[in-house]
Amino acid sequence: MVTFTTKFLPYQLYPSASQVGESKYDWYKKTKYDNSEERMKMYTALMSAYGAPLDIDFRFDGLVANTLQAHRVVQHYQEARGAEVADKIVNSLYEQYFEQAQHPSSSETLLTATTAAGIDEAEARQFIEAEDEGLQDVKLLVREQAGNGVDSVPYIVFEGRRRDFTLEGAKEIPEYLKVLQQVAKESS
Repeated sequence: MVTFTTKFLPYQLYPSASQVGESKYDWYKKTKYDNSEERMKMYTALMSAYGAPLDIDFRFDGLVANTLQAHRVVQHYQEARGAEVADKIVNSLYEQYFEQAQHPSSSETLLTATTAAGIDEAEARQFIEAEDEGLQDVKLLVREQAGNGVDSVPYIVFEGRRRDFTLEGAKEIPEYLKVLQQVAKESS
C-alpha cells in the first residue's frame, strides 16, 4: 500500500498585490480579459459550471489581495502540526475565498481557517498577529519556488521511488489519477 502526503510550499502568482486588495471581479476583468465584460461573463459562467457538480458555488465579488500572510500561517502550522492540519487550513482558505468572497489573508480569514483546523483560537490569534514571525522563511521559500521554475498554480510534484512527476496548472482528474497510479505501481 502506498501513502500519499500533501506538502504545501508557498508561491505567489501576484506578489505585488496589496494587502488591502482590490475588487476580484474588476481585477480579473482588467488583468485577464482586457476589460471585456463579455469575456468576463464567459469566464464566470465557465467557472460556475465547473464548480456546480462539486457543490462549489464560485463567487466573483470580494477582493484579490496579497497572500503572503496566508502562506506564513500554512507553513507554520504544517511544520508545527503536520500535513493534515495544513490541509484543513488550506481547504478553509479556499472555501472562504472562492465561495464566501472573503479576503484571502485577513486576520479574520486566517483565524477562521486555523480554528476550522482544530487550532485553539487564542494560540492561532497570537501567531496570526505576530505578522513577522516566520515571514523571512516563507519569503525564502517563495523565492526558491520561483527559482525552481514555478510560474503557475497548482504546481504539483509527485515524489516517486524511482522518479518524480510534475503537473503544472489545472488538470482534469484522469491526469492526476494516471500519475498517482504510476507512482503507486513504481513503488510496489
